[in-house]
Amino acid sequence: MLTYEQALDTLLAAAQPAAHTEILDTLQALGRVLAAPQFSTINVPPADNSAMDGYALRSSDLPAQLLPISQRVPAGSAPTALQLGTAARIFTGAPIPAGADAVVMQEKCLAEGEAVRIEQAPKPGENIRRAGEDIAIGAEVLPAGTRLGPAHLGLLASIGVAQVEVFARLRVAVFFTGDELVMPGAPLGPGQIYNSNRYVLHGLLGALGCVITDLGIIPDNLAATRAALRQAAEGHDLVLTCGGVSVGEEDHIKAAVQAEGALETWKIAIKPGKPFAFGRVGATPFIGLPGNPVSSFATFQMLAQPYLRKRQGLHEVLPKAIRMRADFSWSKAPPVREFLRVQRNAAGGLDLFPKQGSGVLSSCAWADGFVSNPPGQLIQPGDLVDYIPFGDAL
Repeated sequence: MLTYEQALDTLLAAAQPAAHTEILDTLQALGRVLAAPQFSTINVPPADNSAMDGYALRSSDLPAQLLPISQRVPAGSAPTALQLGTAARIFTGAPIPAGADAVVMQEKCLAEGEAVRIEQAPKPGENIRRAGEDIAIGAEVLPAGTRLGPAHLGLLASIGVAQVEVFARLRVAVFFTGDELVMPGAPLGPGQIYNSNRYVLHGLLGALGCVITDLGIIPDNLAATRAALRQAAEGHDLVLTCGGVSVGEEDHIKAAVQAEGALETWKIAIKPGKPFAFGRVGATPFIGLPGNPVSSFATFQMLAQPYLRKRQGLHEVLPKAIRMRADFSWSKAPPVREFLRVQRNAAGGLDLFPKQGSGVLSSCAWADGFVSNPPGQLIQPGDLVDYIPFGDAL
């Protein structure tokens, strides 16, 4: 079996960014990945402006405490040069009049008719935002591979970018195997269970911005599985299956993928999630997740998700571990990497969900992250462990 690190390296080495890009209005680009770096053609701010409501003046005109008010400068106006020995009433964001070198905030001034009394002398440059202080002309504002969040969209708007080039959304075809599976809303027959994995994977893929084609539940036979794989491979960037990747007589994914393409990875030295598969169906990449709910959840986040993020064109694809204190003990030491479901506590440590079985989906709903525990590693209260928040994994 491959180690977790070897399996992850295999997936990432095969992950090529999407070949197709598209141009979107910046307002519609939330969550998309930049395909080209963005450079500023302007200074931000474009001119020196006031950081406060107050009075713009020449610091050399002080210590005179009473200055005539020669003009009023609201934001969006074009002030004239400041007359000697006067002050300009100015508002936040308004351009600084030529000749002024400081702004005194209004709380440190006293207006007296058409004049203002300066109660505290400013230093040159005080309360002035300089042109280009935030962004200079020619600066790279965002690199290619950035997933655009709300602040990124605002940043692009601040330099006048109305449209951006982004990578096309990945098209993922997904299906589920198992004659025992039924959908919520239908009654359960003997030996049947509800297909919870469908809802988990739709959520995980949706959080990554993928376009999902759901082929539903496929019967447990080789011919139906091969036909579903061929259908899924057509017109998609990835075939993702759930279930049927173990070695039972009713598990047909391995034989079906080998018949329709090739398998590169089969079984990983991890817990949960050992029966994880990677290969191709025809020319379309294939990932097979285990059917146990926790195994599917964990292998998607720790293996499939970094692969998808790299395919999306992102540069930062690996889950980031945080060293945190374990407030629990773990006396088992299997020779494989484990992903333990944990939750941060009010004392700044981590608590362990008491049931760590691969079928206990409630552990994933309760937890807010994994502890990535190396093979054979025992844990005692107070030990530092590698904690991976679900939010970062997503």
